Formats: sequence, structure tokens, C-alpha cells
Amino acid sequence: MSRTSILLCLLALAIFNQPAHSRGEGKDRERRMICIPAEVIVDKIRGGMLGQMLGNLNGLPHEMKYYDEPGNVSNYVPALPDGARTDDDTDFEWVYIYEMQHRRKALLSSDELQQLWTERMNRGVYCSNLYARYLMDLGLKPPYTGYPTLNPWGDFNISGQFLCETFGLVAPAMPQTAARIGLNYTTVAINGEPAQTTQLFTTMISTAFIEDDVSKILDAGIAAVDKNSKVSRVIGDVRAWQKEYPDNWRETRRLLKEKYTLDDDLQRNRNGFELNTGAIMIALLYGNGNFEQSLQIAFNAGWDADCNAATVGTIVGVMYGYRKMLESNDANPGWQIVDRYRNTTRDNMPKDETITSYADRILEVFEMVNEEQGGERTVRDNQVVFLIPAERPAPLSRILPADKQRKELRMEMEDGIKKDIQQGDRQDRARAAYFAVCLELDDEIKRSEPEAWERACNDLMGYWRVMHEVFHTSNRGKYVKSIIAMRQRFEAAGFQQPARSYTLNELFEETVPWKAPGSK
Repeated sequence: MSRTSILLCLLALAIFNQPAHSRGEGKDRERRMICIPAEVIVDKIRGGMLGQMLGNLNGLPHEMKYYDEPGNVSNYVPALPDGARTDDDTDFEWVYIYEMQHRRKALLSSDELQQLWTERMNRGVYCSNLYARYLMDLGLKPPYTGYPTLNPWGDFNISGQFLCETFGLVAPAMPQTAARIGLNYTTVAINGEPAQTTQLFTTMISTAFIEDDVSKILDAGIAAVDKNSKVSRVIGDVRAWQKEYPDNWRETRRLLKEKYTLDDDLQRNRNGFELNTGAIMIALLYGNGNFEQSLQIAFNAGWDADCNAATVGTIVGVMYGYRKMLESNDANPGWQIVDRYRNTTRDNMPKDETITSYADRILEVFEMVNEEQGGERTVRDNQVVFLIPAERPAPLSRILPADKQRKELRMEMEDGIKKDIQQGDRQDRARAAYFAVCLELDDEIKRSEPEAWERACNDLMGYWRVMHEVFHTSNRGKYVKSIIAMRQRFEAAGFQQPARSYTLNELFEETVPWKAPGSK
């Protein structure tokens, strides 16, 4: 650790331990200004971004490869000899950062998010994000697209973690701000427990700017998680196992798998937050701040290894900083890093991005966020510095039981659903029919307005991608209880399964290969 980093850590810790004031955002929003050299902020943002891309792209060969037993990757050397490219671990956040920068807004609105998704998120979209994308065709807007009552992937999918890291980079030493920004974007496709992982990892990344001790970074992350959440229990267990087996990450991994594997098929376990959050914790605790070692363990731990390694790489990349990573490159020619970020997935986005230009966009958004929170860029002792209003970590989102969420949604939407069934246009009627089935209003409406209900059902069947996901997504996760329950609700409401299942490539095509008979 450099002398500058030590001084920054000591200063930040001293500030966090002092009585702090708030600016009217609530008693948990305790802040006091800290001073960090601009070159340190730039270095750590670039390091975090490079670490995220290395973890993601170097991890892809290990994605979903190791389930029953961990992998045996050894002698890992980080490298991007052909540069980086877009992948869902980084390119959703790229679209957001690009628009946050150009619109000068940290929190894009629900309407703006829906517009961005329909214009740009049409390829390389999977699982909960794919389901959310097709709900938008019905006119659903975030955050409803991520509510588990309406999106059956939303209560377990790992989108809360692998789509959140960049928002930790835009708010150094401001964990609550990082979590708030992260939640604005990850809850497009998830809610509940996965939202806890957003708070966890944005807080850890934000804290890594001022703390080099992995255990203390994890302490901050835990402070940002609802103590009643399953995420909190997973972290507590992994931490306890690591203390019991400090030199044997494979034993901790075995205990994690033994306790948190669910009685569903592989899809739910591979794509769920429990095992993947635990794998990230294992990589961080046993990697102990070493970049190569941390990522190697993330690859070997398995499950959705590229997503997990991207999160690990971001945290340790911030701790390292870009200069140290380049020094590792100079010391070991195997670290071949070509500064390129090829766009292969996102429509209406730049084709000439680089890793550092992406990071520089993040830097500009950070400056905007810092100013909005009361910080500033200034000069002290002939050095450019940022004054940052440091925050204590705290949970912003709490766990809401699914039955309570359904009840609240029903109370909120019932009158509008019935009105749209009778008076709305085609999209309104289709959306109202979808809501009615999900919220268990369909029987009542069918009895009171049989003709209007039949017309609305025909309209909904015309949205073939949505109905394909309702019925055929269960083929990808056929024992995932929430997905099966969604399909069964639609079957009970009288909807029929589309004649065939389409591949992801066919789903991403512009042409519509199937339309339900009788749809209008």
C-alpha cells in the first residue's frame, strides 16, 4: 500500500468514527468531508473498470462449468490481448453511464429507462433481464419490470450484483449514494433479495476507495444489507467457515454448496444469488487482496463464474488501482492489456470506445454526483483534490415478502386494470390482462366482463415474445418454482402454450415469426 493510500485510509476511518452531520436526508445519511487527490480517484476508477472487464472476459471460459465440484484453474495471468468487448456484465452499465453523462443526471427516470431498453437492449439479454425487456413491450415500466410478482426471475436472479459494480465506482466513499444509484438501475429486472446484493457490492466498491483491508470492506458491505435477509445469512456463514478453514477455500465452497443448493434444477442454483454471492465472498476472503489469486478462486468456485469474477475484479481492481495493474503488466509480459472496448451488442452506442474512455465517462459522472452531494473539485497545496462527503453504509432497501408485495400491487392497480380492460387500447388491454393474471384478478374480471376479458386475452396473446417467456422460459429452468408458478397461473386463466419454443437468436430477430390466432 502506498503512503498516500495509508493516509487516506486513516483519514477516512477517523472521519467515519467521528460524530457526523447530515444534510436533511435522514439520520442514516451521516457525512463529513474527506479529501482525496484527484489522481487517486482517477487511478482507482480505471483500476476498478479494468478489473471488472478482466474478471468478466477472462471468466467466460469458466461460466457454468463447475457445479458439483470446483474447477482447477492454476497459474492465472490476467490478459486482454485483443482488448475487451461488450458483454452483459459491463454493457448494461455502459449504456446507463453514457446517458447519465450526456443527460447530466445520476438517476434516470422510469420513462427514460424504458426508452433506453427498447432502443438498445435487444441482443445479449438473458434471464431476468430478457423477461423485463419483453414486459416493456407491454408498456410495463421499471421498477415494475423487476417485481417478482410480475417477473418470476426477479426474486433470485443475480442481475442485482453483476449489473451494479459501476455504480460503486461513481460514488467513492459514498456507499449510500452508490447503493441508491445502483438500485435505480438493477431493480429494472430484480427486487427483494437480489436488491440486497446491489447494496452489498456497491457499498464494498465505494468503500474500497478508502480502505485496503478486505475484511473491513466486507464489514461495510454487511452494514448495507438488511439483517433479516438471506444474503446476510450467506455472508455470515461464509465468513464463519473461512475462519474455521482459513487455508482451505474448497472446504468452504463445499459447505456453501451443501447448505444453499436448492431442490430446483441447475438453472435456479447456477443463476441464483445464494451460491454466487457466497462464491464472491470466498474469492475475496481467500484471495485477501491479491488480484490474480482472487480471480482464480472466483473462476474455480464455479456457478456463474464470469459474473462473480467481474464483481471480485472490480473490488480488488479499485484496491490495486490502474497504475499498479499496469506495473504488473510491465513486470509480467503475460499481462497483455489492449485498450479497446468493442461494441458487439448494444444498438445506438459508440463503436470506438476504449477501456479508459469508458472509465473516463465514469469519472465525469462521479464529479457530477459528488457535486450534487455537496462535494467539489479544488486545489490544496498545489494538488488537485476532490472533497467528498463521506457516508456511513446503511441498508436502503428492505425485504418485502412476496405475498405482501402482491397485495400492495393489487390495491394500487386494481381500478386501473379494470378500466383498461374495458376502455384501453390494444396495449393497455394486453397489459391489464397480464396484470390481472399475476395479481389473481382474472376470475373476477372474467365473470363480470366476459367479452372485454376475452378481447384483452387475445390482445395479450398477440405479444408473442411475452407469452413465449411465460410458457417456454420454464424449459430453461423447468424446476424453478417461481417460473413454474407463473406458467401455471396463465394456464389456469385459460391461456394456451405457444406452439413452439424459439431460440434466443430467433427471439432477438426483428421479424415476428409467430402470432396467435385471433389476436388483434
